Amino acid sequence: MTARDDTMTCATCGTDVDLEDARRTKTMGGLDPTKWQTLCCPHCGSRLKTVYVGE
Repeated sequence: MTARDDTMTCATCGTDVDLEDARRTKTMGGLDPTKWQTLCCPHCGSRLKTVYVGE
């Protein structure tokens, strides 16, 4: 995945995804879901990145 400030490129399908269009899903690996969110590609569902959303 490559990223600018508000756009990511999915390594699986090659689609450029705006941050606002990414699907937000539950985190994996025991991360606190109130502080972390996983962003996924809206086209193929692959994980783009996990971001901190806590205070």
